[in-house]
Amino acid sequence: MTGVHRTRHLAKHLPTFGWTPIVLCVDETYHEQNLDFSLSGLTPPATEVVKVPAVPAWVSRPFGLGDISLRSWAQLRRQLAKLLASRPIAAVMISAAPYYSLMLSTMVKRQFGVPVVLDFQDPWVSGWGEKQAKWSKAGLSHRLATLLEPLAVRNADFITSVSEVQNQEMSKRYPWLDRLRMAAIPIGGDTEDFDHAVDTTGTSTFAIGGDGLVELSYVGSYWPAAEMPFRAFMRGLSRLRNIDAELAGRLRVNFVGTSSSGGNDSYRVRALAEAEGVESLVREHPRRLPYLEALAIMRRSDGLILIGSDEPHYTASKIYPALMSRRPYLSLFHRASGAHHSLAAAGGGIALEFSNAAELASLDIPIAEGLRALARAENSLGKVDPAFYATYNAPSIARRYAEIFDYVSQNARSR
Repeated sequence: MTGVHRTRHLAKHLPTFGWTPIVLCVDETYHEQNLDFSLSGLTPPATEVVKVPAVPAWVSRPFGLGDISLRSWAQLRRQLAKLLASRPIAAVMISAAPYYSLMLSTMVKRQFGVPVVLDFQDPWVSGWGEKQAKWSKAGLSHRLATLLEPLAVRNADFITSVSEVQNQEMSKRYPWLDRLRMAAIPIGGDTEDFDHAVDTTGTSTFAIGGDGLVELSYVGSYWPAAEMPFRAFMRGLSRLRNIDAELAGRLRVNFVGTSSSGGNDSYRVRALAEAEGVESLVREHPRRLPYLEALAIMRRSDGLILIGSDEPHYTASKIYPALMSRRPYLSLFHRASGAHHSLAAAGGGIALEFSNAAELASLDIPIAEGLRALARAENSLGKVDPAFYATYNAPSIARRYAEIFDYVSQNARSR
């Protein structure tokens, strides 16, 4: 559940910068996803967490409503109003996805006059949504987003997203937005998480090492917008086998947590490997592992594979824990992606880029050579400089949000 990390990092580190967080969320018994209870141990016990119920999915699904922010809308609104009426709350932050909770900004501003910060971890109005069939569920959701997003945004005192490209696209949609009240802040990572990950290495449900192979690992989901880069990677892996069969015979590439649904049988990458004839080099474990086990796999791998999508705005949150793992990497991202800019500047790996399908199709040799360099001698790629990712560490991210909260609350008091 990638979306929880923004809130988790802030809950842990905001008190250092003078802000006491109250986390309002839906009780975990109403979620449909597989839950990672190890994350609760990474949040300080003193953090105040207020949970609300939701309409059970088995009740709402027959009516086409599964989104947790819709099923819990009334309960979240009621509880948020109680908190605002009974506490001296200086600012409200709403992080999405899911997106419909962003509409609570109207009540917060109009009824209570409390400043609102909206955080878009992914675009609500997206190019992908625009391409969906008009009367499909995805197409209808997109059209609803185009109606609701401007209403939510108008009530925002500040807007953050994970990439500058997202902010630029939103500014283009709404020219009346004040760009001085927008910031691109990645999810980042927390180096302290690895202290806990070490304890899981002997109990991980996915074994790494022990059979003499060079193991490279991709840890994260596969989704439709990433199909072209994944296919390009498989072509590069096939090219590597052709030019260095001996090395390919000692290589295994793991794809862990590829299924967005979390099911064991939801294989995503296997068919792409079979299409290029490299299935013997690839091992896929579709089910998502608990976060701390995923970190342990990063640490135990000989190298990491980082693959993005064909969308310029895409900035993968997984790259920051990958950098903090101090493992060498080979990455493949759109040239305009913030993830590529970060990886290209970090050192300690090979960052490949593309801007269109033609460029992506021509990367089989660079990918093969990158894999060979990654597998042959990990130390030859150098090390990621910790000073580079210091600005993406959770305390630094929390400091930036504390500054935003200071800004909007001071402005609210001066009005």
